[in-house]
Amino acid sequence: MKGKIIKGIAGFYYVHVPKEDQTFECKAKGIFRKHDIKPLVGDDVEIDTNDQPEGKGTITRILPRNNYIIRPAVANVDQAMVIFAAAEPAPNLNLLDRFLITMQRQKVHTIICFNKKDIVNQREMGLLIDTYMRSGYEVISISVLQEDGIPIIRGYLKGKTTVLAGPSGVGKSSLINIINPKAQMEIGSVSEKIKRGKHTTRHSELIYVDDNTYVMDTPGFSSLYIHEIEKEELKDYFNEFNEYEDKCRFIGCMHLNEPGCAVKEALEEGIISGIRYDNYMALYKELKDIKKY
Repeated sequence: MKGKIIKGIAGFYYVHVPKEDQTFECKAKGIFRKHDIKPLVGDDVEIDTNDQPEGKGTITRILPRNNYIIRPAVANVDQAMVIFAAAEPAPNLNLLDRFLITMQRQKVHTIICFNKKDIVNQREMGLLIDTYMRSGYEVISISVLQEDGIPIIRGYLKGKTTVLAGPSGVGKSSLINIINPKAQMEIGSVSEKIKRGKHTTRHSELIYVDDNTYVMDTPGFSSLYIHEIEKEELKDYFNEFNEYEDKCRFIGCMHLNEPGCAVKEALEEGIISGIRYDNYMALYKELKDIKKY
């Protein structure tokens, strides 16, 4: 039988077989370990259930991967959707930019989704959307509580394997429960005292939604390290800088304090977002300080 690994815990792999609409608990054949091949969540596999107890099986073959990403470790990903709350908790846009860089490094198309649009005013919501649309990203705003925008989400997810990511407390689990009530995910409450989410997802897991449609909920994250990037590379991950590269006075301009910098001119004219540029400056300083030591 053919299926997809939806979860892996302590050497056991849970394989969903759409044809049977059943999930089997499987061990991988020893040959994979011998050749240092580790099955990944998202892998399409063949399993053997002959002479096995009910609901058990053995992974006998891993089918060719379309791709795989390292963080989170998952195979055959079509896209990522990063979900932040527009408020409660307030969006940490530095963290959002770190995630966008991480996905861009791994060549994963990313959609940005701001939840809780019902608790912010239009000006605040418009600023968030405009900041990232001007940076070349697809941006959507929804309210999980009011189920506003759910059909749009379904449209983006249909026929794809999508990594859902974002900090705790932004509504990922609640969204998945609406998309697929069978998921019965634990919904994290946001601490009233500190306005931060409690971590509810403890491992990466693919959730079957519909034909060829899976979503992967990843553990809530509070930091993303980008230390493997050289500081000189960082500007390449800010898409809105690209069209100005050839207009700067100096080749290899870092868009910091150099005279004749076209990016700084676009910033002063309000073409490039000050929020994004400030995050670029902060990340550049972080990478520069790391390299010192």
